[in-house]
Amino acid sequence: MKRLIDFHLQNWKNDPDRKSLLLRGARQVGKTYSCRELGRSFDNFVEINFEIYPQMIEIFNRDLDPQRIIRDLGLVTGADIVQGKTLLFFDEIQEAPKAIQSLRYFHELLPELHVIAAGSLLDFVLGNIGIPVGRVASFYMYPMSFLEFVAASDNKAIVELIMQNDPAEALSEPIHNKLLALLGEYLAVGGMPEVIQSWIRRDDLKKCAGIQAMLVDAYRQDFSKYCKKFQVKYIDLIFDEIPRWLGRKFQFSKIPGNWRKRELAPALELLKKASVAHEVKHTSANGLPLGGEANPNRFKVIFLDIGLAQAILGLDLAEWILKPEAAIVNRGALAEAFVGQEILAYSPPHKQGSLFYWHREAHASNAEVDYLLAQGQDILPIEVKSGATGSLRSLHLFLKEKTSVSPHGIRFSEHNFSVYDKIHSYPLYSLANLFRDGLEL
Repeated sequence: MKRLIDFHLQNWKNDPDRKSLLLRGARQVGKTYSCRELGRSFDNFVEINFEIYPQMIEIFNRDLDPQRIIRDLGLVTGADIVQGKTLLFFDEIQEAPKAIQSLRYFHELLPELHVIAAGSLLDFVLGNIGIPVGRVASFYMYPMSFLEFVAASDNKAIVELIMQNDPAEALSEPIHNKLLALLGEYLAVGGMPEVIQSWIRRDDLKKCAGIQAMLVDAYRQDFSKYCKKFQVKYIDLIFDEIPRWLGRKFQFSKIPGNWRKRELAPALELLKKASVAHEVKHTSANGLPLGGEANPNRFKVIFLDIGLAQAILGLDLAEWILKPEAAIVNRGALAEAFVGQEILAYSPPHKQGSLFYWHREAHASNAEVDYLLAQGQDILPIEVKSGATGSLRSLHLFLKEKTSVSPHGIRFSEHNFSVYDKIHSYPLYSLANLFRDGLEL
């Protein structure tokens, strides 16, 4: 399946000034698959999986001389590792901290050799050993976006239509309805590659739900790998709670049970570090960068993937397929989480994506904008709305207060493209259109 990251990996391959590369992201988002696809463009592809072959770790424990390392790897694997012709791929590299440290010396002493590494829970190891500044680069991966799902469903012409359409031009109703139907499929199955692949091959929601349940269990099994034994129950609790808080300010004090913030807050931090949860930070949005005015005590949280979130909630997925427009209206919090997931998926991969929202609490004048997006020197406020009604009062209020930094606002809903005054309306399926200058698929 074609991924957006493929374009960036090819650019990395062809860059004469490239560094050794770490591919980072949650388990099962497609890191290994993308590295193997990149390997097809080389004369030789050598994959070392430290989880499957832990004996390989010893090769790096002796010293960090890259010449000796590739000699020994070649002797053990029987593979030719040649600069300029070989992609050397270290998978599950979190199992071999010395191998992570060696990436610096591959860049310094063997700069012509293409070296890429990936791993689950990698950030926990990096927190202990660090990354040499200027010697190792990182790309971040997320679940498959709706655009990638459409491309994988053999609808490449529709991908081009989404990317190229002028926001002021409504699509024809048959095309709009077809895209809503495809969006309904995506909102049912989510963005995990294995689930999408099953849906495309078998068109069976029950099969997809089974894979989602299996993936949820796999994430649970990881808890003990990155926390202390006494923390497992707190992580398990927060893991289940996050899908229930979609679209709302997250408050530890309102989680059912006799829990304390000092017990639960570290659990959430660990899930964020594992890329299972993503924080939507509150910001005053008076200027850029958005994070400059972020309030650490006010935030929302979205789950890694809307498909997995629904698996945890035990929701019926059929409505997305049978009545996608009605489902979007009835499940507004999931639609909002979908927009956050899309923003992360389309963000530049060389830095970890961030999500922001705006909320003002004032007497008789509460207002909230679901997301804020930095584009150039502008801040674009985004509201996710369902149904035919809705005044967009918060969006208008934000634009009135932030005229110096926000030229217009954006509404995402089940409705077609349109522009009226300072509000640009986009259908939910077209979020990639906002990023069209930086995407290649």
